[in-house]
Amino acid sequence: MTDSQKTINKTVSITGSGLHTGQTGTLTFRPAKENHGIKFRRVDVEGQPVIDATIDNVISTDRGTTLGKNGVKIFTIEHVLAALSGTGIDNVLIDIDMEEMPIMDGSAIKYVEILEEAGIREQNEPKIYYTVDEKVVFEIPEKKIYISIEPAEKFSVEVEIDYETKVLGKQYAKLDDLKDFKTEIAKCRTFVFLHELEYLLNNNLIKGGDMSNAIVFVNKVVEQEELDRLAELFNKPKVKVKDIGILNNLDLYFDNEPARHKLLDLIGDLKLLGGNLLGKIKAVRPGHYTNTEFAKQLKHKIKRL
Repeated sequence: MTDSQKTINKTVSITGSGLHTGQTGTLTFRPAKENHGIKFRRVDVEGQPVIDATIDNVISTDRGTTLGKNGVKIFTIEHVLAALSGTGIDNVLIDIDMEEMPIMDGSAIKYVEILEEAGIREQNEPKIYYTVDEKVVFEIPEKKIYISIEPAEKFSVEVEIDYETKVLGKQYAKLDDLKDFKTEIAKCRTFVFLHELEYLLNNNLIKGGDMSNAIVFVNKVVEQEELDRLAELFNKPKVKVKDIGILNNLDLYFDNEPARHKLLDLIGDLKLLGGNLLGKIKAVRPGHYTNTEFAKQLKHKIKRL
């Protein structure tokens, strides 16, 4: 592999609310020198501490991937990292003035677009590539969870999900080339079941959710009165359930958008290994915990080309 490392041409910013904290703030991407890697800087904290986007700094995977160091945390970093992976960017300093990445529309597309607006340029050092010599597997059989990577000359990933419900059963998604990330994966949004919303609200989560940044699946009969109450909580007009079992707050981009979003999350979480991973990845029922546990295991198996 002789590709060059990449960074952005200019500094760009994007503003939004965190999904769980509800905090509103600004995320700023800044160009960085060769071999800098991806780093987050909390500019709202005294001393502006920097946290490397590495698997060693993962401290939680509850409803998203959280990095932390010396008591300073950054929540929900997976969509940002997926966008950086999908655009081929190796080196960037990311300033953030709140605890959580802006959720935007629940996908990675806004991040891809702002990075493209900044312009992407090649640098003077070769890209760092990692590969494996043999198949590596992480699994939790009792939960039907499985993630593996096999040696290959390029990166590809296949995801299967199954929520064993009528509205969201078995789905597949596949990406054979990161060059297709923007068109095939980046705009696929996060999703939630309707019955989870009240639980999340009661547990002080999804303060930044507004029913426009998530697909809401309905897997049981719900009275309109209950829908009206939830709509009021999110300060939205009256909502109803579509025939396909989702709320009418938005339309699906793809029939398998949930599986594609899980693939997006997996790409983002694996970016925490640093460099660029080569191999054929297969994941069944992935989530942030299993993604990062797999990455921790993989860290000791990969080798630099």
